[in-house]
Amino acid sequence: MTPTLTVSDEVRALAPGFTHLAIEAHGLVNGPSTEETSALLDDAARRLAARLDGRAPHEDPHMAAWRAVYTAFGAKPSRTRNSAEALAKRALSDAGLPRINVLVDVYNAISVAHLIPVGGEDLDRIQGGMHLVRATGDEEFVTVAAGEEAVEHPDTGEVVWRDEAGVTCRRWNWRQGPRTRLTEDSTSALFLLEGLAPMPVADVEQAGAELAELLEKFSPGARITVHAPA
Repeated sequence: MTPTLTVSDEVRALAPGFTHLAIEAHGLVNGPSTEETSALLDDAARRLAARLDGRAPHEDPHMAAWRAVYTAFGAKPSRTRNSAEALAKRALSDAGLPRINVLVDVYNAISVAHLIPVGGEDLDRIQGGMHLVRATGDEEFVTVAAGEEAVEHPDTGEVVWRDEAGVTCRRWNWRQGPRTRLTEDSTSALFLLEGLAPMPVADVEQAGAELAELLEKFSPGARITVHAPA
């Protein structure tokens, strides 16, 4: 069942140029990273370098817009970067992009190549609908610290994704919680691509189409639905 996705009026007011595109996928086959997904990540890093043409990731207009929004809800974007900028910075470093698993490698490659935040959630672990809201500060974010489960609370006014059980991602798309993370056992997923003006909606759609194509390639026979941007 497709989870309901909502964006609160408070978030819309904070970022009126926000667009998100959701891809729902069932019958996926995940597993350890492969030579093919590794090559995909390397190619994404090359595409990123060509796109930036010598600039730092934060100098890209789309990343600058994300930094402005992070500042607006009280985060420090140079310390807690949006997911696309963080990946881009790593892609251009000597360390390069991490290899996680097939599904995560695929969506990370799209994020880097298009310089757009992309997240993946295990649909079987989402409880109820997904909501992008400004936190009250009482919500629970279950994470892991020093190898042990720990509960954090977002800052009041922080933008978070949450479901009925609690926060799934802090500071919009900065840090995902382990509860809904895609693992090698995941077979159903919800992928979210998030754009801010000045990124055209057509560019968000292009990135989504490329992600859907790659999901079909790595999971032949999977049932994939690309939902219209909202």
